[in-house]
Amino acid sequence: MARLPVTCTIIAQNERDRIGRTIESVRDLATEVLVVDSGSSDGTQDYCRSLGARVIENPWPGFGPQKRFAEDNASHDWILNLDADEWLSEELRAEFAALLEAGAPAAKTWRMRMTLVHPHRERPHVFADYHDYVRFYDRRAARFPESLTHDEVRPLPGSPQFRAPAYHQSFRSFDHLVRKELDYYRQQKRELKKSRLALALRLPFEFPLQFVKYYFGRGHVFGGVYGWQLATVLAFMRWLRLVILMGR
Repeated sequence: MARLPVTCTIIAQNERDRIGRTIESVRDLATEVLVVDSGSSDGTQDYCRSLGARVIENPWPGFGPQKRFAEDNASHDWILNLDADEWLSEELRAEFAALLEAGAPAAKTWRMRMTLVHPHRERPHVFADYHDYVRFYDRRAARFPESLTHDEVRPLPGSPQFRAPAYHQSFRSFDHLVRKELDYYRQQKRELKKSRLALALRLPFEFPLQFVKYYFGRGHVFGGVYGWQLATVLAFMRWLRLVILMGR
């Protein structure tokens, strides 16, 4: 049986320092690696080409539209979507390779456990925070939405989940995290229409509730001092999000 052809799509801007790990984790699995770059000034484009990726440049239209652009330009219908700060664990690589060798699967959307890795680590700490996302799918059956900020493929009924995790190092430093979140909130403000009164009523409670959620609910309590710092920053940014969405 022929191996299932797959395009790995990656959107990027100024990711030369970390996109190599993403490409290396899929280069012998994906038939094609497609990087859609939105104006990098750090040499991301040429670096990705040196690793064998096909690079297309497209001005930034928002998360959903950029990922749909990648889908439209992929050479194959089966898509493995990763961000430039994500990579497959060795266990997931083996699991994914076995799936491809079996040909086209019956399920059209497959979920991956994207597990957070702190910037100073190579692997997640025990009970690390994670999210389940559809990252492997047939574009004829599922697509990313047009939303500027809501960039998740909706799982079809009965979507399987890979057993092994993928890793997600979503920020380089606290400074990078704050700048990244602020940019995201500004895009949300363009798209979300929420009652200013409802947002104002949440303000006094948002920080403590979000801290409890991140520190205990998301497992950052197991990340030591860094985990406490991260939960604090994330809780404050969620409070600041309300302020930004309330602004005129």
